[in-house]
Amino acid sequence: MIRILLVDDQTLVRQGLQGLLELEQDLTVVGSVGNGREAIALIEQACPDVVLMDVRMPHLDGVAATRELLRRKPALGVIMLTTFDQDDYIFESLKAGARGYMLKDAAAAEIVAAVRAVAAGGALMQPSIARKVVTEFARLANGEQPTAPADPLDEPLTEREQEVLHKLAAGLSNREIAEQLMITEGTVKNHVSSLLTKLVVRDRTQAVLKAQRLRLL
Repeated sequence: MIRILLVDDQTLVRQGLQGLLELEQDLTVVGSVGNGREAIALIEQACPDVVLMDVRMPHLDGVAATRELLRRKPALGVIMLTTFDQDDYIFESLKAGARGYMLKDAAAAEIVAAVRAVAAGGALMQPSIARKVVTEFARLANGEQPTAPADPLDEPLTEREQEVLHKLAAGLSNREIAEQLMITEGTVKNHVSSLLTKLVVRDRTQAVLKAQRLRLL
């Protein structure tokens, strides 16, 4: 039996996936959570073979969660299942260790096949995603530079802001960041506000995602 953990901030998506997967006799869903932080907290108890992971979620996004899950359980198979097919999400997910990248409009049979392939130690991506990866590797094989990230920041981050950014990416609260960096919670809030301004984003999750696209994490 292949044990699956579902990680997506949309309850209906998780319920739909669970119903779809458990139609298969060899698949069972052992956990269903709404963000990366909850996935990390559940991983030891659930002991999944495969994680179906959304990319964009509150508190801790899929890329950062994948990185941390695989640090704890290197043999775990992670499949990104998302609505986003942008190059930066794909390549950051693969760099984090994901072994599959599927879009949510994939056919049920494709998702099931990906789960089985990854559980067996392989990897599987939709053809449209695989083409992007092959194209990028061909560029590198020809000695070309990797696809350029988004435009750099107009104003660079300070050393302390970079420290706070890494703590945000790890899913820490302002209080936890203050304790680890030995500064006040008010100072952390000021640094977070400055980060949002410099990254031109509205919230912490968007800040982490943009920082990843800019190779700041």
